[in-house]
Amino acid sequence: MGLPPDRGAWHHAPVAGREELIDEIAGFGLFADLTSPQLERIVHTFDEVAYGDGERVLRQGLSGSGFHVIVDGEATVVVDGNERARLGRGDFFGEVSILLGEAPIADVVAARPLRCLVLAGPAVETFLVDHPRVMYRMLQAQARRLRAANRWRS
Repeated sequence: MGLPPDRGAWHHAPVAGREELIDEIAGFGLFADLTSPQLERIVHTFDEVAYGDGERVLRQGLSGSGFHVIVDGEATVVVDGNERARLGRGDFFGEVSILLGEAPIADVVAARPLRCLVLAGPAVETFLVDHPRVMYRMLQAQARRLRAANRWRS
């Protein structure tokens, strides 16, 4: 399909003002139940990473992914060369392969310049256990995705 090769390590974006970033993520459904101090800790716990247009963020079948929350931009989910979904601001990805301890089953590619908050896989379990409302919101999103996939199949 002509996807560009990975560039290797994450490209750390210049950090926007921390206060500005806290304001940006405060409106995300995933973080809707958190207090300002909790949001501030998230901004300090996650890395802010930028990906160029067309850059592959996750690779199907390869491990080493992180949990990504899109702050700005758009990404496509590609399985075996076929686009399956588009993700935008406030959406997240990478959690399923981390939770299952398996390689991603899809490529995720920046459809335009993409800015994400990223948490390395080994830190995800502790983060979710420490933030049960985020875990609950993530579970709700997974239930919606599962329902949509089941409707698509029938």
